[in-house]
Amino acid sequence: MSDNDPAITARLPSFRVDGQVALVTGAGAGLGAGIAIGLAEAGADVVLIARRKPALDQVAARIEGLGRRATVAVCDVTRSDELRSVVAGLGRLDILVNNAGTNFPEPFVEVSDAHLDAMLDLNVRAAFVAAQAAARKMLEDPARAKKGGAIINISSQMGHVGSPNRTVYCMTKHALEGLTKAMAVELATMGIRVNSIGPTFIDTPLVRRVVDTPEKRHFVLSRIPMGTLGRVEDIMAAAVYLASPAAAMVTGAHLLVDGGWTAQ
Repeated sequence: MSDNDPAITARLPSFRVDGQVALVTGAGAGLGAGIAIGLAEAGADVVLIARRKPALDQVAARIEGLGRRATVAVCDVTRSDELRSVVAGLGRLDILVNNAGTNFPEPFVEVSDAHLDAMLDLNVRAAFVAAQAAARKMLEDPARAKKGGAIINISSQMGHVGSPNRTVYCMTKHALEGLTKAMAVELATMGIRVNSIGPTFIDTPLVRRVVDTPEKRHFVLSRIPMGTLGRVEDIMAAAVYLASPAAAMVTGAHLLVDGGWTAQ
């Protein structure tokens, strides 16, 4: 090889986010809590958003035990003005993890207007508002293009495929994937990367309630070639990677953490 081959002098980029400020929505439990803790372990201070303060306080205590700063913001992200106010009031913001979401599994012909509206409001509209507010805050920093920023939308494997009893959920997650791509293209020259993570069924209390019968568990595991539910740690690792300098050239991408579900 030539002496000026950049591969000879290349060094592995950092997977750390030391000194950065991350905001995680839906951070009171499950994937949101795990991702927030993972970012703190990687060096970030974290702003935690959810509706219930006691749950947020528990996550904050864990983060502070890691030696990082945790800020609790009780907020219903479907209240756009409230959400925008929280984000605008931050001193700085480097990372957003758009995690808040919901699902009401039910047959297509039985979907109620209430469930349709709730999923559209939380999974799509609130995700858009959070991302827009975060991008505005990031761009207040005149050096943003040099420093870089990261927006990570927590989507789903259902943003890439269809599934029975999940028509509205699939619709909202497909929408989130489209938003991710469009944002990535538009914000690239401004130094903000936008990516999504598509988890399969992850072993959380919420998913345990969903696969609460042998038949439901068999259906889920039969669709995952690796034959097991995902772990919270799997999504923590994906989020830290996408937030870190190691993903400096990654934008508009969809990191599927699905045990092979969508490969079939």
